[in-house]
Amino acid sequence: MSKRIRRLSPAVAAASALGALVLWLAPSFAPAQQPGSGPSSATGASDPALVGQGRSLFEEGCSSCHGLDARGIPGQGPSLRGAGAGSTDFYLTTGRMPLSYPGEEPLRSTPRYDDQQIAALVAYVASFGGPPIPRVSPEGASLSKGQELFTSTCAGCHAITGAGGVATGGAAPPLWEATPTQVAEAIRTGPFLMPRFGRKDIDQADLDAIAAYVAYAQHPNDAGGWSIGRIGPVPEGMVAWLLAGAALLLIARIIGERRGGNRR
Repeated sequence: MSKRIRRLSPAVAAASALGALVLWLAPSFAPAQQPGSGPSSATGASDPALVGQGRSLFEEGCSSCHGLDARGIPGQGPSLRGAGAGSTDFYLTTGRMPLSYPGEEPLRSTPRYDDQQIAALVAYVASFGGPPIPRVSPEGASLSKGQELFTSTCAGCHAITGAGGVATGGAAPPLWEATPTQVAEAIRTGPFLMPRFGRKDIDQADLDAIAAYVAYAQHPNDAGGWSIGRIGPVPEGMVAWLLAGAALLLIARIIGERRGGNRR
């Protein structure tokens, strides 16, 4: 090997040394990628055509509040840089965005974009980084565990039946139309006034269980009973007592009228 090295010409030796130097220094000059700042192929953010379509839709329907560069406009709308695909998909698929006017509470409604347009907008916002659309698999998850977690974590605002309720500064929406993905997105991103729950608070198994319980609450087994709109056990019990009391009063009146007629 040493003989072969000695036979190399000075030019070849210099070129080899220069190549080795470049390979050694290349990592030092390579730009460091910040966590979460790169596009996500799972959301289509790496598809230039899809991102371009999303940018056109964004400039037309979202830039008046969030700015042409998605950096937000003071008093109009927040920056979406780093918002991620999960949050964007949740707001668009539930029809909460775009708002009719700044400051309006985002309530669930019919989505204003079709699936292809939503995918494009999600890809565009995801190109600025942020959390992806969370994975969720409610099939086979523990329903009892989901009910326990939902009762302790979610029922205070959404009610045990998922019928929704009133929260400080806004309304907790009903969950009867929420898909498992939307449930997971809400838990991970914390839309509007809802707190955000990370994996340390709710791990993947718990997330699947909660999604399974919400899916069950949308179509519960009411066999052998009258759900009364699934408004909860306490108000349902009160309704039952009121109906029973009214029935007893009606029966007592009928019996009294019959006895009065017999005496005549």
